[in-house]
Amino acid sequence: MNVNFSKLTAAGNDFILIDNRKNIIAEKDYQTLAKKLCDRKYSIGADGLILLEKSASKDFRMKYFNSDGSYASMCGNGGRSVAKFAYDLGIANSKMVFETDAGIINAEILPQDRIKLDLYDPKDLKKGIKIEAGGEEFDVDFVNTGVPHAIIFVADVEKIDVFKYGKAVRYHKAFAPAGTNVNFVKVIKEDNTLLVRTYERGVEGETLACGTGITASGIISVLRGFARSPVNIIARGGDRLSVSLKNSNDRISDVVLEGPALIVFKGVIEI
Repeated sequence: MNVNFSKLTAAGNDFILIDNRKNIIAEKDYQTLAKKLCDRKYSIGADGLILLEKSASKDFRMKYFNSDGSYASMCGNGGRSVAKFAYDLGIANSKMVFETDAGIINAEILPQDRIKLDLYDPKDLKKGIKIEAGGEEFDVDFVNTGVPHAIIFVADVEKIDVFKYGKAVRYHKAFAPAGTNVNFVKVIKEDNTLLVRTYERGVEGETLACGTGITASGIISVLRGFARSPVNIIARGGDRLSVSLKNSNDRISDVVLEGPALIVFKGVIEI
């Protein structure tokens, strides 16, 4: 069977998107298809696969799978990408509402290929978790922004071994059984800016950006007093994003993630 797809990138986080409103792909095949299509040597290649499905009450539903086939209830950069994809197909207007298994998302298409997502309130906040991982001791903060994220502030984000320490923290017993994504964050306080590098669960390596990780990094930085809303964030790929929020006695609300999403190419693949 031949299937139309679009390849999108959001701050360097790349995705394959398929319009599955007519159920051309069975749900039982989603995970296998994600592994197959995301292979960078033998197929299209991407960090994840996004299926756009029908919704009974919203513009559409988003289903996201990592490149290893594992399912995730939400992906921030994927959310911006599916909003761009839906708008390009005429499925939604410039302001849209869509479903994820983590909650309802409001999105808006802005000029210059930027997309804004109004996200749900974070949960499971834990500050100051002390762990040993990869032979080093870390002071870790944790928050769930749709998927779990560990935040580690470092003096030099360029020198940190993201794969070694990211993998060790990702599988640490403190975050079992689900594990966690891991973000290494450098604060440039005078510019209200963060530099963020992320080890992504499901990709099992560093990606050029992670939307929920960037959001988590912004939230924790505000709670720690290291930054103020809106926080400027530079992803590993060099793109600039922003995270704005309201903070009332460590209760976070009105979280907004804004950043770029581009259609790289479109094609047809036999599956």
